Amino acid sequence: MKKRLLSVAAASFFGMVLNAQQIKFEEYDLPNGLHVILHQDNSAPVVTTGVMYHVGAKDEVKGRTGFAHFFEHLLFEGTPNIKRGEWFKIVSSNGGQNNANTTNDRTYYYETFPSNNEQLGLWMEAERMRHAVINQVGVDTQREVVKEEKRLRMDNQPYGNLFPTIQKNLFTNHPYNWPTIGSMEDLNSAKLEEFQAFYKKYYVPNNATLVVAGDIKPEQTKKWIQEYYGGIQKGTLYPKDFPKDAPITQEKEVTATDSNIQLPAYIFAYRTPANKEKDAYVLDMLSSYLSNGKSSVLYKKLVDQEKKALAVQAFNQGLEDYSIFAFFAIPMGQTTKQTLQADIDAEIKKLQTGLISEEDYQKLQNQYENQFVNANSSIQGIAASLATNHVLMGNTNLINKEIDIYRSITRQDLQNAAKKYLNSNQRVIINYVPEKK
Repeated sequence: MKKRLLSVAAASFFGMVLNAQQIKFEEYDLPNGLHVILHQDNSAPVVTTGVMYHVGAKDEVKGRTGFAHFFEHLLFEGTPNIKRGEWFKIVSSNGGQNNANTTNDRTYYYETFPSNNEQLGLWMEAERMRHAVINQVGVDTQREVVKEEKRLRMDNQPYGNLFPTIQKNLFTNHPYNWPTIGSMEDLNSAKLEEFQAFYKKYYVPNNATLVVAGDIKPEQTKKWIQEYYGGIQKGTLYPKDFPKDAPITQEKEVTATDSNIQLPAYIFAYRTPANKEKDAYVLDMLSSYLSNGKSSVLYKKLVDQEKKALAVQAFNQGLEDYSIFAFFAIPMGQTTKQTLQADIDAEIKKLQTGLISEEDYQKLQNQYENQFVNANSSIQGIAASLATNHVLMGNTNLINKEIDIYRSITRQDLQNAAKKYLNSNQRVIINYVPEKK
């Protein structure tokens, strides 16, 4: 009877995944190249208007890093029709909220308004795309904002520069070599004309995807989009022909210091395939198996049972051109790096020489089914997913189909990926240690 109840519950959950998560959308291009995605959901009176530009930190050049993230701040300075300092006031006074974020691969801006202000959100993003004001006052102001952000989030934060250290040592030629926030020296030395040129180069409709999601009337929305965006001039698209990095074939070890920490961290980092490739999904699932939750392999062994580590994690950072798979561990007490490395290597070896248990495999599948159900629980989340899947993955409908990729991953796929990508001669070991006083 118990098995019967479990199978009924599983079938019910599976049906919910299949039926409840279908997100309908419509997409088309304007003549100027702007890609438009519309998602109608009239269940709540809110609308998110988002624009994702296919420009991130990797589109910068050495000596002028940090531009993409800088624009995330700079483009709230205003336009000829939105006075300086008024952007956030307009949004909040009309019952809305807004934000922006930048990665190595793209920059995303959005507003969420009550649906009776949908037109306002469309107009504001068109203003940003058409003629953002980029002047010396704005540049000087936002430089200070970004400097403070870097101090707060990285330079004065324990382990705050750990991920940039991984990037610096894992990539030699490719521009993933530097962090999204870039170099303050580069931003300080950049001239106003360089910021203006960056805007003209990348903030063009044919390098952008506009998503409108929520309580909309599609025909009316299309009329507003044509009115506000149709007349914006098309730009020149430049090929994303970035330098490649040769495969890592010999283990490399480096040391970096951090004045904000008292305990060292040890990182074992691997350069892995771009996030479009199936192996990137397999490695993502491997990272969950190793360290997602207190019952995961590494946490249970090194933190819970043997008390060798204060923290341990395997993480997979998917990027457009490459990805990063890394182990991170902070030792407990007198535990040495050699001990942690041996234990992590032992778990890798188990993955390479045998299949994970059927029970662990089913647990993984359940985790990803659950994530899929919860991933797009808000209009803001749906808007961001639609834009991301189009811009970075080349397939908007992954919002409905990505779970099928995870379902197709077998225990043999997990073993094969561990054998192919997680070998000691393919990694960089980073000793991230306290700075000597």
